[in-house]
Amino acid sequence: MGMDAMKSEQLRLLPLMVLAILGALQGSCANRQTLQSPNVLVAPYQAAGGDLLWAIAPLRNESGVSRVDTLAVADELAAAVEQARGLRAMPVNRVVETMRALNMHGVKNEDDARKLARALGADAIVVGSITSWDPYDPPTIGLSVALYAEPGALGGRGDDIDPQRLSRLSTEYHDDARSRFGGRPLNIASDHLDARDHGVLMELKDYARGRADPESALDWKIYTASMELFTQFAAHHAVRVLLDNEWVRLSRVARIDD
Repeated sequence: MGMDAMKSEQLRLLPLMVLAILGALQGSCANRQTLQSPNVLVAPYQAAGGDLLWAIAPLRNESGVSRVDTLAVADELAAAVEQARGLRAMPVNRVVETMRALNMHGVKNEDDARKLARALGADAIVVGSITSWDPYDPPTIGLSVALYAEPGALGGRGDDIDPQRLSRLSTEYHDDARSRFGGRPLNIASDHLDARDHGVLMELKDYARGRADPESALDWKIYTASMELFTQFAAHHAVRVLLDNEWVRLSRVARIDD
């Protein structure tokens, strides 16, 4: 076959080659466009006036590590609350500004928590601390938070929650709450999340579904490669535990009402 014939054959095949390449690219794009819905938290409240408003107080640093941005972690908690169906979260900077106006240097007890929530116009407030912090691979974070609200403010299915009825509820998290937090929080969430723990990794993988790019090299493990992303997971975990406990609490209140 002469040179002219070879060039003619190559030119004839060129459109087919272009179509094959375009088809492969389209198939790759189609695979990347396959989206998954992430797991979404759902609050147990049935407020006629719409979503309930939670505030997140600045967290205390009890980790023993000085380089912890406690406000950034509080922001992640607020973001996790904001993503839950039935809830809204107040910006943490507004909480800080209100504390300054009240000359409040920290939320030290239940009275402080309720006073701050009332000043903010929030239905509930979350207070707590960072109990451990290690940003190096594999990352570790510990969070211990408590939920406070005025009696009846988060009644949901139980309507008004009488403090006497609450005192009759026998739950482990109330006992734990009294031992660590002042007063009687509605419930607490306290966990040490270590990325070496396979149970933590299984929960992290489930959390990352619909949030991480499955086509990337790291996929869900990207959440262990970044302390910022791992903190987002930890904040979601803490809010999930709070809401799970709220579902349990309100179901017990509903049984007492019956």
